Amino acid sequence: MQISFYGHSCFQLNTSKSRVLFDPFISPNPLTKGKVSADDLDVDFMLISHGHEDHVADAVSIAKRTKCSVVSAFEIVSWMEGKGIENGHPMNLGGSVELPFGKVKYVTAIHSSVLPDGTYAGNPGGFVIEADGKTIYYAGDTALTLDMKLLAESFEIDWAILPIGDNFTMGIEDAIKAAQFCGAKKVIGMHYNTFPYIAIDTERAKREFSAAGIELRLMEIGETIEL
Repeated sequence: MQISFYGHSCFQLNTSKSRVLFDPFISPNPLTKGKVSADDLDVDFMLISHGHEDHVADAVSIAKRTKCSVVSAFEIVSWMEGKGIENGHPMNLGGSVELPFGKVKYVTAIHSSVLPDGTYAGNPGGFVIEADGKTIYYAGDTALTLDMKLLAESFEIDWAILPIGDNFTMGIEDAIKAAQFCGAKKVIGMHYNTFPYIAIDTERAKREFSAAGIELRLMEIGETIEL
């Protein structure tokens, strides 16, 4: 299993059966210029955590071009269907679904959620993906919540993909607690340094995660690693 980073909170998970894209925000992101293009992505599934523009900016265009299946909150899938997307799979918090590449559970996130045109986007969430013998927790935009402790009771999480940029989401300290709550020893950071509001000291982040006994991976845009 491989994962590629396309900036901000956008990742592509390549399993043995499917290519799964998370929260596509590429075209408006100045940090992706010359490194990755939304027009070049070819995916089978798209998982959207919530409706904010910095998570859905390229969702409609990619879904129309690739005909991928869009998995998200009922309200987000309905909005995308109104824009001509035909392959939607609506979910709500606590639900799970078996997909061709593995099992996906839609889990709690503490945040807000509205689509770029002001349409109500339902509840924000995160995803736990079980595929190819691995368990990946993609938290979406979230505050620290005790619900993360429940994940450790149901899953053995190999990697947690957590926001670390503070201001709008968890910062470094809370993300460390989140990893401890869910039992993850390996973390990929997201939602940091894209905008001034979420700029962080990345070296401090690495030191503090390391001191807590947790590996923090901060990927370069366009980088692909093995999980």
